[in-house]
Amino acid sequence: MLHAAHASRFHWGEVGAPVNLARGEWQVSRVYATLGRAEPALHHARRCLELCEASEVEEWDLPYAYEAIARAEGVAGKRTEAERYERLAREAAERVTDADDREHLLGDLATLPSVLRSI
Repeated sequence: MLHAAHASRFHWGEVGAPVNLARGEWQVSRVYATLGRAEPALHHARRCLELCEASEVEEWDLPYAYEAIARAEGVAGKRTEAERYERLAREAAERVTDADDREHLLGDLATLPSVLRSI
């Protein structure tokens, strides 16, 4: 799973737009978080956020960047930071106009409490 995520990010880096790079960074961060590896999860989540802030992305990309940081901070055991970024993600999710995109995002955000409970 980890190698596939890195390979995907590499290939998008060769042919993709900044939005594809941001999504690739999100994907790599999510895999590291799933594996319990907080430091690389946070690195890739922050990179995702940087790309989202510097580029034109879809309205749901920014809340997903916040979600990635919240998840990585949760894995790192940093409850305050995790809750801060979860709050930012939820606030940004309110601005997602497409109902399906918002529902998918909220579904992923709903899994964050399980990360925070383990802290």
